[in-house]
Amino acid sequence: MIPVLVFDIETIPDCDGLIRLHNLDPAMPHAEVAEKAFAERREKTGSDFLPHYLQRVVCISCALRSRDGFRVWTLGAVEDSESSIIQRFYDGVDKYTPQLVSWNGKGFDAQVLHYRALVHGVTAARYWDTGEDDKDFKWNNYLSRYHPRHLDLMDVLALYNNRANAPLDALAKLIGFPGKLGMDGSAVWQSYQDGNLAGIRAYCETDVLNTYLLYARFQLVRGQLTPAQYQDEMDFIRTTIAGMEGQHWKEFMEAWKSAS
Repeated sequence: MIPVLVFDIETIPDCDGLIRLHNLDPAMPHAEVAEKAFAERREKTGSDFLPHYLQRVVCISCALRSRDGFRVWTLGAVEDSESSIIQRFYDGVDKYTPQLVSWNGKGFDAQVLHYRALVHGVTAARYWDTGEDDKDFKWNNYLSRYHPRHLDLMDVLALYNNRANAPLDALAKLIGFPGKLGMDGSAVWQSYQDGNLAGIRAYCETDVLNTYLLYARFQLVRGQLTPAQYQDEMDFIRTTIAGMEGQHWKEFMEAWKSAS
């Protein structure tokens, strides 16, 4: 069984980078730096969503399904540096060569990780291999949009048509999964400023679990799981999550029960 690794990141504005690029006063409060960048972005595009290269990673959460079971966790500790958690992620890819699964990972998460890895000098030989070290990676690698070694569920289900993209929250709820709990991506910056890093991590973890549940459903639809196997997997995940500590998991289980 090839390990399946679902991942999701949460980001905030790279205020240090913005200060450097725009020659701002280093003593300028980061809240002001970010608001200045948001205002300029709104004027230019109508949205305050900053470019990928100006996003800083504050959280990478993972859901791992393997022969050993299933677990969900966030890489590193709250106080760990951005570079260390990104290195941890790529070290896991280097070590296990998992099936990567994401929701919009090829449209956001992977690109942000690429830029931040470049900024910090993070190494990831296995991830970047396109056949130089392993010939099989020429035909199925993590980088190609159309190769399944990194399966971006949103992209695949939309047949690579951005106009057909569906939000994770809505699709999860349509199927009977809990969907997003507590916050959404637009609330992460404010939560970070409020010092609620634990809340951001919990939110990210529930996102990767929703994504794994959708992945299991996709495996049913594409015939990789029989209906009986799919139901067994759902029962297994329910049992596993029910035994995990954390208020967000209690809320997730309650929401799943209500939605089913």
